[in-house]
Amino acid sequence: MTTTHPLPAWSALQAHYEQIRDARLRDWFAPENDPAPTRAERYTFSAVPGLAADFSKNRITDATLQLLIALAREAGVEARRDAMFAGEVVNPTEGRAALHTALRATDANAPFHAQIATERAKMARFADAVRSGAWTGYTGKRIRHVVNIGIGGSDLGPKMVVHALQHLATPEIKTHFVSNVDGADLYRVISQIDPEETLAIIVSKTFTTLETMTNARSLRDWFVQNGCPEAGLAKHFVGVSANPAEVVKFGIDQDNVFEMWDWVGGRYSLWSAVGLSIMIAVGPAQFDELLAGAHEMDEHFRTTPLERNLPVLLGMIGIWYRNFFGSQSYLVAPYSEALHYLPSYLQQLEMESNGKSARLDGAFVDYATSAVTWGEPGTNGQHAFFQMLHQGPTIVPIDFVAVLTPEHPLAGHHAKLLANCFAQSEALMLGRTEEEARKVAGPDKPELAPHLVFPGNRPTTTLLVDALTARSLGALIALYEHKVLVQASVWNINPFDQWGVELGKILGKVVEADLGAAPADVKPHDSSTAALIARARTALKG
Repeated sequence: MTTTHPLPAWSALQAHYEQIRDARLRDWFAPENDPAPTRAERYTFSAVPGLAADFSKNRITDATLQLLIALAREAGVEARRDAMFAGEVVNPTEGRAALHTALRATDANAPFHAQIATERAKMARFADAVRSGAWTGYTGKRIRHVVNIGIGGSDLGPKMVVHALQHLATPEIKTHFVSNVDGADLYRVISQIDPEETLAIIVSKTFTTLETMTNARSLRDWFVQNGCPEAGLAKHFVGVSANPAEVVKFGIDQDNVFEMWDWVGGRYSLWSAVGLSIMIAVGPAQFDELLAGAHEMDEHFRTTPLERNLPVLLGMIGIWYRNFFGSQSYLVAPYSEALHYLPSYLQQLEMESNGKSARLDGAFVDYATSAVTWGEPGTNGQHAFFQMLHQGPTIVPIDFVAVLTPEHPLAGHHAKLLANCFAQSEALMLGRTEEEARKVAGPDKPELAPHLVFPGNRPTTTLLVDALTARSLGALIALYEHKVLVQASVWNINPFDQWGVELGKILGKVVEADLGAAPADVKPHDSSTAALIARARTALKG
């Protein structure tokens, strides 16, 4: 893939790509070509205790890594990283810092430390009261259901973490998540809950988000319709926002408002009061462990030389495939049902952050930026899209995430799970030659041989987590957060704004008004949108 990035290291990588693009991984792993220290030994790195990454099944050599690190340095990765940690304005289009790392910092001199500590202590007191049963609903019954209403970063992060740490959660409380403005999402939840035993957490940075506020108002109406007096709603609703005045205007008691700040982006916010549902589920001590794991990764990213820096290596290898091999997408495959929502979380983190075409200087890029991020837990994916990964013509780099110690006592399952994970990366790397395929097909079915050929040479990274603890999960999430910054630095874009979500919202309000307007008041639209609105108007009239 030809690119026109101006940095000299980019041109050097392009020349290197031309030299090795046809090299085969199975040859590099052949015993005669893999002396000690082996590829696996040279290309496996640890960042924090309990988390390691094996990059050896990637289409890289020592020279590749040297050139990628040179590109990272030329692109100013270190300077952008240091500016972020220092609290400088690294989100220039909104004039803001991006201080999600301050939310898990331990240094009392870190930016906003006192403010963060005060809010976290308030969260802990509230979470303990709900978990212990001291906080009750309006009839005096303990809370047994928590409903988190948010969307985007106010939903994806907390939902992912609560699901991942379910084995650490209190059995007394079930946590539900509602995000979609489709009423079916909220209706599914209210069919499972009792208003006397339910706490709603409304999470919105502005407290004006269409989907979130629509669901919040509908849930509030449901409480009242099912017997909760207006005066009793304070026992059932709390708000998380950077706009406390709007929370109070909605009708939530001032004492029930938890604050987040404009220097925390939504998709980076689970470490803040946005994580209140996490803290209620697993408790303040485990929430602190989540923060501690993220802080360990922060320190690794901040202090470790780029050559051994896990976020840098993960990010730069992603650049290698996206910009030189021309890969359109990459897959995250957690071999852990607990990490079911990790791919969904990373879709927002990566594509909302780096799905940009405008550079920091306002010019437009003429090289690819964010790849399409997607995924599904193994082994489910093996019976769905892995066919394409193995034998399709498109190369899709893969991050496998394997948890070595299970969270459950069921004998025999985990060995099978890990075996599948490791075998998949081996099969994707090795492939099956035509000669090998003919042997498998046998002399009686030579026509079957072409269908049994696997091209191989498919690149994968395996992230190994010793055990799925709150601490290791925090480190894993922070690893991907910092990977985003590394890639944004090379692409010279801003990973902390999200203007791309605005236009659809603006036009959505116009269309919504047209769906209920008198015929003469419907705004003009293109013929397709006008026809869709007309059909919907007919259906809504019933």
